[in-house]
Amino acid sequence: MSFAIAIMAAGKGTRLKSRRPKVLHEIGGKPLLRHVIDAARKVVPARDIYVIVGHQAESVRAAVADTGVRFVEQKEQRGTGHAIQVAAEAVSGYTDLLVLSGDVPLLRTETILKLRDFHTTERAAMTILTATPADPAGYGRVKRRSRGPEPEHHGLAADPAAVAEEAPGWDPASGRTSDPASDQVECIIEQKALRGSEGEIGEINTGIYAFATAPLFAHIGALRANNAQGELYLTDMAALLVKAHERVLALKTGDAGEVLGANTIAEMMELDRTLRRATTARLMANGVTIFQPDTVLIDADVEVGADTVLEPFTQLLGATVVGEGCLIRSYSVLEDSTLAGKVTVRQGCVIESSTIGQGAVLGPYAHLRPQSVLDEGAYVGNFVELKKARLGRGSKAAHLTYLGDATIGSGVNIGAGTIICNYDGVDKHETTIGDGVFVGSDSVLVAPLTIGSGAYVAAASCITETVPENALALGRSRQVNKEGWAAKRRSMAARRPNPPGH
Repeated sequence: MSFAIAIMAAGKGTRLKSRRPKVLHEIGGKPLLRHVIDAARKVVPARDIYVIVGHQAESVRAAVADTGVRFVEQKEQRGTGHAIQVAAEAVSGYTDLLVLSGDVPLLRTETILKLRDFHTTERAAMTILTATPADPAGYGRVKRRSRGPEPEHHGLAADPAAVAEEAPGWDPASGRTSDPASDQVECIIEQKALRGSEGEIGEINTGIYAFATAPLFAHIGALRANNAQGELYLTDMAALLVKAHERVLALKTGDAGEVLGANTIAEMMELDRTLRRATTARLMANGVTIFQPDTVLIDADVEVGADTVLEPFTQLLGATVVGEGCLIRSYSVLEDSTLAGKVTVRQGCVIESSTIGQGAVLGPYAHLRPQSVLDEGAYVGNFVELKKARLGRGSKAAHLTYLGDATIGSGVNIGAGTIICNYDGVDKHETTIGDGVFVGSDSVLVAPLTIGSGAYVAAASCITETVPENALALGRSRQVNKEGWAAKRRSMAARRPNPPGH
C-alpha cells in the first residue's frame, strides 16, 4: 500500500484583496503552504507530496522549492475536482491519496495520520475529515446516511464470504460491518444548496480527504460543472461514489480550530494569534519563563531551552534556537540565530542569522548582522555592530564600534569608537586580529589588514599596514602646541568694529 499527498495551492484567494497568492501569506513566521507541507512531510516522504499550483505558479514553486516536494501545474483553474484530474497522471500509481488544502495551516500531523489510518482500516473509497465549529456558516455540510445496507468495500468481491475474509468486522448475516452507521456519508451539500432541515446540520466539510485512487479515478470523469462558477468540485465525489456503491465515510476531528482556513486578512491574523499562543504555551510547558506572553512574538519553528527567561516585547523569529538558562530582555529581536546556554541579551538588541557562544553577553542596543559569531564568553556592548565577523573567546567590544568582515582572536579588547573600514567602494576586504590584541579607542583599521597576536594599537590611530606580533602601532599625526595662540585670537576678535555675536 502506498500513499501520496496532494496539496491544493492553485487558487487566487481573491477575498484577501492581495496581489500575493493566498498560500504565500504568512502566519507564525512562514507561509500557509509551508505549514501544510511541514505537517505532510511527517506522514510521507517529500517525493510523495504533490503541490498543485496555478495562480502565480512560479512564485509558489520558488517559495517552497527547498522542501523537496513535487509540483503539478493546473494552468486553468477550474475547481478542486479539476485540480485532481490534472494531478491524475502523477498520483494514480499510488493506492491511496490524501488531499490537503494549502490554506489550512493549523492542521496537525497527528490529525493527518488519524485520517490515513482510519481510511485504510475501514477500506473506504473516500473518507472526509469533518468538524463541528461553533458557527458552520459558509462551509459545506456533511450529510450522513441513515442506517441501511452497507456499500461494498472497494476492490472486494461482492460475495459475503469473500468479504468476510478480507474485511475484519464484516457480518455476512446482517450485511454490515461493526462500524457505526453514522460514519457513512450520503453527500456533501454546499452552503447555498442547503434546504429545510439540512440547514440545521452543524458538521462541516473541511476540504481534507482520503481517497482510494482506483475508485477515485474510475469516477472522477463524471464530475460536472453544473454550478454558477462553472467549476468541477471535488465535494461532488462523495455523492458519485455513493451512487456507485462505494464506501464513503466521515471522520470528525475533535478540534475544529485546526481545520479552519481564512478568507480575509483579519481572519488570517486570528490564525496567527492562535498559532503563536500555542507556541508560547508549548515553550512554557517545557520550562521557559515568558513574562506577559501575549506581548512576545515567537515564530512556530523557534526552539527555547528550559530555564530561559523571555521579557515582554521580545521577538524570536524564523529558525532561531535559544539554549538553556538564557536571558532575553525586552525589545530584542532574534532572527534565524542560534544561542548556546546562559547567554544574556540585554535590551534592544537585533541579532540576524548569527551564532552566539556559551555565556556571551550582548547589548544593550547591539546589532549582529548575518554571519556574525560570538565565541564563548565574548561581549559586545551598546551600539556595537558586527557584520560577518567573529569575536573570539572572552573578547570584548564594549561601545560604539563597527566590526565587519573580520576574524578576531581570543582575549582581544576593542576600544570604544573603533571602526573597521572593510569596503573600498567595489570590494569587501578581510581583517584578521590575533589573540590578546589591545585596540585603543577611536581607532580606524583599514582592510585588508592583519594585526599580530599580543600587539597594541594606540588610541586614535589609523592603521593601514600589517602590525607584527607584540608590536605597538601608532597611526596618528604628531601633536603640536602653539603657546598663547588662543588668547591672541580672542584679543584680535575683540578689536573688530562688529565683534562676532553682537
